[in-house]
Amino acid sequence: MLARSAQLPVLDGVVDLPPGKIAAIATYLEMVQRPERPARPLPGRLERLSRDLARYRSLYGRIGEPWLWFSRAVMPDERLRGIIGDPAVEAWVLVVDGRDVGLAELDFRRPNECEISFFGLVPESCGIGLGPALMDEALRRSFARAPRVWLHTCTLDHPAAVPFYLKAGFRPFRRAIEVADDPRLTGHMPRHAAPMFPTL
Repeated sequence: MLARSAQLPVLDGVVDLPPGKIAAIATYLEMVQRPERPARPLPGRLERLSRDLARYRSLYGRIGEPWLWFSRAVMPDERLRGIIGDPAVEAWVLVVDGRDVGLAELDFRRPNECEISFFGLVPESCGIGLGPALMDEALRRSFARAPRVWLHTCTLDHPAAVPFYLKAGFRPFRRAIEVADDPRLTGHMPRHAAPMFPTL
């Protein structure tokens, strides 16, 4: 979720966070070969977003607010416009019955790799088979342009995220701690977002 990395001293035991901060453990996963299985049919259609920030932010919020996705919520419009408008970034929206229900954002800006920057479904579309079908399509598009695909998730995400990615064929290769200002206290997200992670 964070744009920069920092080396921390060796940590052990319990580490207190200052008031107003949140922390998450991030797991990075990769895939270097597309799974050899038939792709599941994708209900609905995919539409690529490159300019409509309001539509992007609305879908991002609907998917991520329950889990405190905040990196794009705090990002200024010009920076976000530069990312999703970059020809090397493909932000795909899954549309089913005229409604935006899923997001698969593929970032090819680094040579020979694709980062699935964001992947998710709105809550009411989870658990009905859309996730595996959208992932199959994301992997098809990713491996068409790069030999390595990777992503990361964290403890501020759906509890089924890591098992889902492992089942899709990803393998973990890195773990990190992410620390940031709580976006609910800075006004970037509603105070009621992600109630399982209370504000302090």
